[in-house]
Amino acid sequence: MSSPHPKEHVCWGGGCEHSHHHRLEVRDLKVSYREVLALDGIHFATECGRSIALIGPNGAGKSTLLKSLANLLSADQGSVIWRGQPLTRSSHEIAYLPQRGDVDWQFPITVRGLVEMGRYPNLGWWRSYSRHDSEIVERALAAMDLLDLQDRQISALSGGQQQRTFIARALAQEAHVLLLDEPFTGLDKPAQENLSRLFKELTAEGRLLIASHHDLQTVKGFYDDVLLIKKVQIAFGPVETQFTPENLNAAYGN
Repeated sequence: MSSPHPKEHVCWGGGCEHSHHHRLEVRDLKVSYREVLALDGIHFATECGRSIALIGPNGAGKSTLLKSLANLLSADQGSVIWRGQPLTRSSHEIAYLPQRGDVDWQFPITVRGLVEMGRYPNLGWWRSYSRHDSEIVERALAAMDLLDLQDRQISALSGGQQQRTFIARALAQEAHVLLLDEPFTGLDKPAQENLSRLFKELTAEGRLLIASHHDLQTVKGFYDDVLLIKKVQIAFGPVETQFTPENLNAAYGN
Protein backbone atom coordinates (compact mmCIF):
# COMPACT_ATOMS: atom_id res chain seq x y z
CA MET A 1 0.00 0.00 0.00
CA SER A 2 1.39 3.38 -0.93
CA SER A 3 1.82 6.20 1.56
CA PRO A 4 -1.13 8.66 1.76
CA HIS A 5 1.35 11.51 1.34
CA PRO A 6 4.05 10.26 -1.08
CA LYS A 7 7.14 12.46 -1.22
CA GLU A 8 5.30 15.15 0.72
CA HIS A 9 7.34 17.77 2.57
CA VAL A 10 10.77 16.19 2.28
CA CYS A 11 12.10 19.27 4.12
CA TRP A 12 14.88 19.75 1.60
CA GLY A 13 15.41 23.17 0.09
CA GLY A 14 14.06 26.57 0.94
CA GLY A 15 10.39 27.41 0.66
CA CYS A 16 9.04 24.18 2.20
CA GLU A 17 5.34 24.58 2.88
CA HIS A 18 4.34 23.71 6.44
CA SER A 19 0.96 22.61 7.71
CA HIS A 20 -0.51 21.11 10.86
CA HIS A 21 0.68 17.57 10.16
CA HIS A 22 4.36 18.60 10.32
CA ARG A 23 4.06 18.71 14.08
CA LEU A 24 5.60 16.70 16.88
CA GLU A 25 3.65 16.31 20.11
CA VAL A 26 4.75 14.59 23.29
CA ARG A 27 1.88 13.76 25.61
CA ASP A 28 2.46 12.89 29.27
CA LEU A 29 5.49 10.69 28.54
CA LYS A 30 6.72 8.38 31.30
CA VAL A 31 9.72 6.07 30.83
CA SER A 32 11.39 3.66 33.29
CA TYR A 33 14.39 1.39 33.24
CA ARG A 34 13.12 -1.65 35.13
CA GLU A 35 12.20 -0.17 38.54
CA VAL A 36 14.00 3.15 38.02
CA LEU A 37 11.94 6.13 36.84
CA ALA A 38 13.80 7.99 34.09
CA LEU A 39 11.15 10.45 32.85
CA ASP A 40 7.71 11.42 34.08
CA GLY A 41 5.08 13.75 32.64
CA ILE A 42 7.02 15.14 29.68
CA HIS A 43 4.65 17.16 27.51
CA PHE A 44 5.36 19.64 24.71
CA ALA A 45 4.51 20.35 21.10
CA THR A 46 6.65 21.81 18.33
CA GLU A 47 6.90 21.81 14.55
CA CYS A 48 9.33 21.75 11.67
CA GLY A 49 11.53 24.79 11.32
CA ARG A 50 12.58 25.01 14.99
CA SER A 51 15.68 24.07 16.95
CA ILE A 52 15.33 22.98 20.57
CA ALA A 53 18.03 22.75 23.24
CA LEU A 54 17.32 19.85 25.58
CA ILE A 55 18.88 20.87 28.89
CA GLY A 56 19.25 19.34 32.33
CA PRO A 57 21.86 17.97 34.73
CA ASN A 58 23.51 14.57 34.34
CA GLY A 59 20.91 11.87 34.91
CA ALA A 60 18.03 14.19 34.01
CA GLY A 61 16.83 11.86 31.25
CA LYS A 62 17.98 13.76 28.17
CA SER A 63 19.31 10.74 26.26
CA THR A 64 16.29 8.71 27.37
CA LEU A 65 13.95 11.32 25.94
CA LEU A 66 15.78 11.47 22.60
CA LYS A 67 15.67 7.69 22.27
CA SER A 68 11.98 7.66 23.20
CA LEU A 69 11.23 10.26 20.52
CA ALA A 70 13.07 8.05 18.02
CA ASN A 71 11.01 5.05 19.21
CA LEU A 72 14.18 3.28 20.36
CA LEU A 73 12.74 3.01 23.88
CA SER A 74 9.21 2.06 24.86
CA ALA A 75 7.27 4.38 27.15
CA ASP A 76 5.42 3.19 30.24
CA GLN A 77 2.80 5.86 29.66
CA GLY A 78 1.94 8.64 27.24
CA SER A 79 2.56 8.94 23.53
CA VAL A 80 4.61 10.62 20.83
CA ILE A 81 2.46 12.05 18.01
CA TRP A 82 4.06 12.77 14.64
CA ARG A 83 2.02 14.21 11.76
CA GLY A 84 -1.14 13.61 13.77
CA GLN A 85 -0.52 9.89 14.30
CA PRO A 86 0.99 7.97 17.23
CA LEU A 87 4.59 7.01 16.57
CA THR A 88 4.24 3.27 17.14
CA ARG A 89 7.10 2.11 14.94
CA SER A 90 10.35 3.48 13.55
CA SER A 91 9.94 6.21 10.94
CA HIS A 92 12.50 7.17 8.32
CA GLU A 93 11.32 10.75 8.87
CA ILE A 94 12.95 10.79 12.32
CA ALA A 95 16.72 10.37 12.62
CA TYR A 96 18.62 9.75 15.85
CA LEU A 97 22.28 10.81 15.98
CA PRO A 98 24.11 9.33 19.00
CA GLN A 99 26.93 10.89 20.96
CA ARG A 100 30.20 10.65 19.07
CA GLY A 101 31.69 8.73 21.98
CA ASP A 102 29.13 5.96 21.45
CA VAL A 103 30.21 5.36 17.85
CA ASP A 104 32.90 2.86 16.82
CA TRP A 105 34.94 5.18 14.62
CA GLN A 106 37.37 2.34 13.83
CA PHE A 107 34.66 0.49 11.93
CA PRO A 108 36.00 0.02 8.36
CA ILE A 109 33.63 2.19 6.36
CA THR A 110 34.05 5.31 4.25
CA VAL A 111 32.19 8.58 4.58
CA ARG A 112 30.10 7.72 1.53
CA GLY A 113 29.36 4.25 2.84
CA LEU A 114 28.07 5.68 6.12
CA VAL A 115 25.89 8.24 4.32
CA GLU A 116 24.50 5.53 2.03
CA MET A 117 23.22 3.75 5.13
CA GLY A 118 20.71 6.57 5.40
CA ARG A 119 18.90 5.18 2.35
CA TYR A 120 18.25 1.76 3.92
CA PRO A 121 14.99 2.71 5.70
CA ASN A 122 13.60 3.91 2.36
CA LEU A 123 14.62 0.76 0.48
CA GLY A 124 12.70 -1.73 2.61
CA TRP A 125 13.10 -5.44 1.95
CA TRP A 126 12.54 -5.55 -1.78
CA ARG A 127 13.70 -2.38 -3.51
CA SER A 128 17.28 -2.29 -4.76
CA TYR A 129 19.61 0.71 -4.58
CA SER A 130 18.79 2.94 -7.56
CA ARG A 131 20.06 5.99 -9.39
CA HIS A 132 17.59 8.06 -7.36
CA ASP A 133 19.16 6.78 -4.13
CA SER A 134 22.63 7.61 -5.44
CA GLU A 135 21.50 11.13 -6.34
CA ILE A 136 20.09 11.65 -2.83
CA VAL A 137 23.40 10.51 -1.31
CA GLU A 138 25.32 12.87 -3.61
CA ARG A 139 23.07 15.72 -2.57
CA ALA A 140 23.53 14.92 1.12
CA LEU A 141 27.33 14.79 0.74
CA ALA A 142 27.34 18.09 -1.13
CA ALA A 143 25.07 19.75 1.45
CA MET A 144 27.51 18.85 4.22
CA ASP A 145 30.57 19.77 2.10
CA LEU A 146 31.82 16.16 2.19
CA LEU A 147 32.29 15.33 -1.49
CA ASP A 148 36.06 15.73 -1.20
CA LEU A 149 36.05 13.42 1.84
CA GLN A 150 33.62 10.78 0.60
CA ASP A 151 36.30 8.09 0.13
CA ARG A 152 38.01 8.75 3.45
CA GLN A 153 37.70 6.23 6.28
CA ILE A 154 35.59 7.62 9.12
CA SER A 155 38.48 6.99 11.53
CA ALA A 156 40.45 9.71 9.74
CA LEU A 157 37.83 12.45 10.28
CA SER A 158 37.97 15.37 12.67
CA GLY A 159 35.21 15.83 15.24
CA GLY A 160 33.38 18.38 13.11
CA GLN A 161 33.65 16.19 10.02
CA GLN A 162 32.25 13.26 11.98
CA GLN A 163 29.19 15.29 12.98
CA ARG A 164 28.66 16.47 9.41
CA THR A 165 28.86 12.87 8.19
CA PHE A 166 26.13 11.74 10.56
CA ILE A 167 23.97 14.69 9.60
CA ALA A 168 24.54 13.82 5.93
CA ARG A 169 23.30 10.31 6.70
CA ALA A 170 20.14 11.83 8.19
CA LEU A 171 19.69 14.00 5.08
CA ALA A 172 20.09 10.94 2.86
CA GLN A 173 17.37 9.34 4.98
CA GLU A 174 15.20 12.37 4.08
CA ALA A 175 14.51 12.89 7.75
CA HIS A 176 12.26 15.73 8.88
CA VAL A 177 13.31 15.47 12.54
CA LEU A 178 16.92 15.26 13.74
CA LEU A 179 17.48 14.11 17.33
CA LEU A 180 21.08 14.80 18.36
CA ASP A 181 22.76 13.67 21.57
CA GLU A 182 25.37 16.24 22.67
CA PRO A 183 26.43 17.21 19.12
CA PHE A 184 28.81 19.98 20.26
CA THR A 185 30.75 17.90 22.80
CA GLY A 186 34.45 17.64 21.99
CA LEU A 187 34.40 20.22 19.22
CA ASP A 188 36.66 23.28 19.30
CA LYS A 189 35.12 26.74 19.07
CA PRO A 190 35.39 27.13 15.25
CA ALA A 191 33.81 23.70 14.73
CA GLN A 192 31.02 24.58 17.18
CA GLU A 193 30.32 27.82 15.34
CA ASN A 194 30.25 25.99 12.00
CA LEU A 195 27.83 23.41 13.39
CA SER A 196 25.63 26.17 14.81
CA ARG A 197 25.43 27.83 11.38
CA LEU A 198 24.58 24.47 9.87
CA PHE A 199 21.75 24.00 12.39
CA LYS A 200 20.29 27.36 11.36
CA GLU A 201 20.44 26.36 7.69
CA LEU A 202 18.72 23.04 8.40
CA THR A 203 15.87 24.64 10.33
CA ALA A 204 15.52 27.35 7.67
CA GLU A 205 15.03 24.54 5.15
CA GLY A 206 12.21 23.18 7.28
CA ARG A 207 13.68 20.56 9.58
CA LEU A 208 13.09 20.15 13.30
CA LEU A 209 16.22 19.77 15.44
CA ILE A 210 16.18 18.61 19.06
CA ALA A 211 19.62 18.37 20.67
CA SER A 212 20.78 17.66 24.20
CA HIS A 213 23.15 20.43 25.17
CA HIS A 214 25.36 21.03 28.22
CA ASP A 215 27.06 24.38 27.58
CA LEU A 216 24.65 26.91 29.04
CA GLN A 217 26.71 29.82 27.70
CA THR A 218 25.91 29.01 24.07
CA VAL A 219 22.20 28.15 24.29
CA LYS A 220 20.96 31.62 23.35
CA GLY A 221 23.09 31.81 20.23
CA PHE A 222 22.48 28.28 19.01
CA TYR A 223 18.77 27.46 19.52
CA ASP A 224 15.25 28.83 19.10
CA ASP A 225 13.62 27.02 22.03
CA VAL A 226 14.63 25.32 25.24
CA LEU A 227 13.27 22.22 26.99
CA LEU A 228 14.47 21.99 30.59
CA ILE A 229 14.05 18.64 32.33
CA LYS A 230 15.11 16.92 35.52
CA LYS A 231 13.24 13.65 35.05
CA VAL A 232 10.14 15.85 35.09
CA GLN A 233 9.59 18.81 32.78
CA ILE A 234 10.56 22.17 34.22
CA ALA A 235 10.03 24.51 31.26
CA PHE A 236 9.52 24.59 27.52
CA GLY A 237 9.33 27.49 25.09
CA PRO A 238 11.36 30.21 23.37
CA VAL A 239 14.85 30.75 24.71
CA GLU A 240 14.04 34.41 25.33
CA THR A 241 11.28 33.62 27.83
CA GLN A 242 12.13 30.19 29.28
CA PHE A 243 15.92 30.20 29.60
CA THR A 244 15.75 32.09 32.90
CA PRO A 245 17.71 31.98 36.18
CA GLU A 246 14.58 30.70 37.93
CA ASN A 247 14.13 27.75 35.55
CA LEU A 248 17.85 26.98 35.54
CA ASN A 249 17.87 26.99 39.34
CA ALA A 250 14.94 24.56 39.34
CA ALA A 251 16.92 22.24 37.07
CA TYR A 252 20.42 22.56 38.49
CA GLY A 253 19.96 23.96 41.99
CA ASN A 254 22.43 26.60 43.09
